[in-house]
Amino acid sequence: MFTKKEEKIIASLDTPKKIQDFLNKLGANLTKDGKRYRDTCYSPKLVLKYRKAHCIEGAIFAAAILRYHGYQPLIVDLESTENDLDHVIAVFKINNKWGAISKTNHAVLRYREPIYRDIRELVMSYFHEYTDKKGNKTLRAFSNPINLKIFDKYNWMTSEEEVWYIPNYLTKVKHNKILTRKQIKNLRKADKIEIKVGNMKEYKK
Repeated sequence: MFTKKEEKIIASLDTPKKIQDFLNKLGANLTKDGKRYRDTCYSPKLVLKYRKAHCIEGAIFAAAILRYHGYQPLIVDLESTENDLDHVIAVFKINNKWGAISKTNHAVLRYREPIYRDIRELVMSYFHEYTDKKGNKTLRAFSNPINLKIFDKYNWMTSEEEVWYIPNYLTKVKHNKILTRKQIKNLRKADKIEIKVGNMKEYKK
């Protein structure tokens, strides 16, 4: 269960914007050298305990807080090429339009306003920003929204253990491809200024 102090924090995060602001204030869950993410998968309770998160931990946390305030706890997996990292976002609907909450250490792949007609349109808003260090556009597919209620039997929101069964599940679900082979072949690299911005990091250690 959440403590009274934790519930007070959760109750105060009553809009997607407030959840995003809270995530932005948390540290990035990086290794000591600050060069990569730690090999963890914190539950929402552990995120509150350690006050840090990387992308999937942030998405799972956001989904839990959204659920507390009446939304469905939904996450979407963004699948990249083998040379880049996947990204996970929490998605929500307001006035029948989709938006997203995102925890990232980079200058891009962040919050999306609830203005998108469907999940594909929302996902495609990340396409041109989703590049590797050399400027290659690497976003290739996305999952349908996954309702984390399916993990309720594991007490995923308040568990004192890590929740690896969630990312393990993401690797098995169907992903929707967004490009044909011809489109991939014809992709243009990002400009130098885009690469520079894309490689900016909020937290180095």
